[in-house]
Amino acid sequence: MIRVARLTGADLTAALPDVARLRIQVFRDWPYLYDGDEAYERDYLQTYRDSPDAILVGAFDGDRLVGASTGTPMEDHAEDFAAAFDGQGIDLSDIFYCAESVLLPEYRGQGIGHAFFDAREDHARAMGRRYVAFCGVVRPDDHPLRPAGYQPLDPFWRKRGYTPVDGAVAQFRWKDIDQPSDTAHALQFWMRQILPVA
Repeated sequence: MIRVARLTGADLTAALPDVARLRIQVFRDWPYLYDGDEAYERDYLQTYRDSPDAILVGAFDGDRLVGASTGTPMEDHAEDFAAAFDGQGIDLSDIFYCAESVLLPEYRGQGIGHAFFDAREDHARAMGRRYVAFCGVVRPDDHPLRPAGYQPLDPFWRKRGYTPVDGAVAQFRWKDIDQPSDTAHALQFWMRQILPVA
């Protein structure tokens, strides 16, 4: 039986090294193709240590962390995402950002992805956030590393009420597994409203 638990504070901090390892392992696969390293992960995950309103939702098989999803107030990522939301008419302080959601392949298809979203959306509602957003990498259909028969997660996201936000595209750099150095990647934002707008 897989246990899904919400972690905050000291429990969240203690789990971050395992989250880093999961990110490196899971995001190495399509569509992210992320050639990660632990030094970068330590810096990246610092946001979740520093934000008092951050949440980590962990999936545990016994004591082993086999999946994780994170979230923070969007303004904690303002440097990265403010430009993507220019002209959208939505204040960043109204948005809760769902960051990574990583789960080892052998644990997929058991409802854990829904549990990850449920916990983060509940957290966002408790904070009074009107919107929940996340972003996903955009890859061309003819990319040479695209697996045959790949099924994108778009139907899962739409079933949960998320839709792409027109024009809300962030740019991030990381090293792909087939590239010699960092390159820029487009990430499309998806969003849903969870509380009425005042």
